[in-house]
Amino acid sequence: MGFKKFNLDPRILAAVVRAGYSVPTPVQEEAIPAVLAGHDCIGTAQTGTGKTAAFVLPILQRLLEARRGRTAALVLTPTRELAEQIHQTFTLFAAATKIRSATVYGGVGQGPQVKAMHEGVEVLVACPGRLLDLMDQGHARFDGIQTLVLDEADRMFDMGFLPSVRRILGRLPRQRQTLLFSATFPEEVEKLAAENLRHPKRVAIGLTKPAHTVAHALFPVPQHLKTQLLIGLLRKTGSGSVLVFTRTRHRAEKVARQVKQSGFKAASLHSDRTQGQRQAALNGFRDRSIRILVATDIAARGLDVETVTHVINFDMPDTADAYIHRIGRTGRAERTGDAFTLTVPDDADMIRTLEKIIGKPLERRKLEGFDYGAEAPVRTAYPARPAQTPASGRGGAFRSDRGRTDRTRAGQDRADRGRSGGSRSGRSRSDNASVVLDRIAPKKAASTPRTESTSSFGRRNRPKR
Repeated sequence: MGFKKFNLDPRILAAVVRAGYSVPTPVQEEAIPAVLAGHDCIGTAQTGTGKTAAFVLPILQRLLEARRGRTAALVLTPTRELAEQIHQTFTLFAAATKIRSATVYGGVGQGPQVKAMHEGVEVLVACPGRLLDLMDQGHARFDGIQTLVLDEADRMFDMGFLPSVRRILGRLPRQRQTLLFSATFPEEVEKLAAENLRHPKRVAIGLTKPAHTVAHALFPVPQHLKTQLLIGLLRKTGSGSVLVFTRTRHRAEKVARQVKQSGFKAASLHSDRTQGQRQAALNGFRDRSIRILVATDIAARGLDVETVTHVINFDMPDTADAYIHRIGRTGRAERTGDAFTLTVPDDADMIRTLEKIIGKPLERRKLEGFDYGAEAPVRTAYPARPAQTPASGRGGAFRSDRGRTDRTRAGQDRADRGRSGGSRSGRSRSDNASVVLDRIAPKKAASTPRTESTSSFGRRNRPKR
């Protein structure tokens, strides 16, 4: 019977058929009846299993019976990209109805968002930070909320949004339906669920393993040859779309630039880009005018592009959950996909963890014809040091050049993370050390009386009289 068994409104059902849906996925089979019946719900499922439609379809069905012109459904989600995707899903299935949806998130002007809320939309999809700002300004009224969705709750915790989420929840009607979806359940998320959900139904669909439609392979490679190997792999992937993940924003920008210089149509996606740049990159990736998208983990959740045939981890992710979400961008909706990971010796522990989760050893491969023994290029960051002359002196240019030696490769990697926000401590110690120049004051004649000295902070200390 497909989706007909849920007794959805004919207008919604027609939109489902137009979108190409025929048979509900397991998470939809369990979640849709529970949400239609008005139950609170906690859902966990693998990425790419149709979780968004599992709450969008029943919410739309219930909204057809709700009062129009005020917000009755609120969806909180951690990233702009995911907010836009959920909004597009609502728009797709509500096309034949008069139900309206809008998004609220930072990085763009708030004018259109305020206008949408004042005019009245039935569905609001929002990131917590901007929504709380608008609520504090008096622009949002949520006394008519019937259903609240907390999507990717664990990710909101990771990004530090839970305090904002708690403040928002405190301003919503207590009599409401609450749906919480989370890949993992750290203590804080468990507590949030216990405080805000009433006798929830649990929907858990095989979260612990990656989707069976994805084939995994590791490509061991020296650190200095990663970019060359990536280019070689991209030449072998055919015409499909490829999503490349890096650990830091700086690395994503650098790798995207190198990929474009090799002749590929590529773009980068990370949090340092403006919302317009991020949307342009996503639109180009979806319409295939951009074939390679190099991204940080902001693309690991919610990005649904059917044409992604390969996910390549340029950097091994920090956690097994991050790996599962990354590779879940391919092999979606029962299609097949490939997940390649470029590995270095430091990745051994994570490889063992992944193999334990998957239940078998991961295949090790080598790219045919690739020179794995190539030496690292010698980089000269500054001109050769000039010979010391009397004019330069011990504290002059000769001494300064000594402070500008090339970073080691390990130091460069730490510096990449420091500049891009990937390091918890901000600028790395190696990065700081590379820009501090030695200063040695000229020696004074022994016969010159000492009348003042300079402290390490540059203050002049007057002699005691």
